[in-house]
Amino acid sequence: MTPPIVNEKDQHRGPAERLPGLTAISLYLLLLAGVVILGVVGGRHYPPLFLAFAAVFIAASAGLLLLLRWAWALALGAVFLLVIYNLWIFSSQHLVPALVQGLLNLVFFLYLTRSEVRKRLR
Repeated sequence: MTPPIVNEKDQHRGPAERLPGLTAISLYLLLLAGVVILGVVGGRHYPPLFLAFAAVFIAASAGLLLLLRWAWALALGAVFLLVIYNLWIFSSQHLVPALVQGLLNLVFFLYLTRSEVRKRLR
C-alpha cells in the first residue's frame, strides 16, 4: 500500500485538520450515538438492542478521527443506512425534518466516497 500523499504545508497538521469533513462526520456520529443512548435510557424511544448502533457509531467516530479504513467502512455503511431510513420516513410520513436529515446524510455519504478522503485512510 502506498503512503498517503501529503502536501508540505499539511505535514505540520494533525490528521483531523487535513480533512475537516471527517471531523464533522465524527462529531455527527457521536451526536447520534448520544441521542440513541438517551432514547434507550429514557425507555420511551428505542429498545435496549439499539445500544449496539450507538457502539458502532462511537467506534466509527473514533476510527475516523484516526483515519482508519475499517472506521471509514463503518461510517459509510451507517450514513448510507441513515439516508435510506430518513428518506423512507419522509416518503411515508411526509416529515420535513426527516428529509433534511436524509439529505445531510447523503452529503456525508458523498463526501466519504471522494477519492482524496479514501487516499488518506490507512
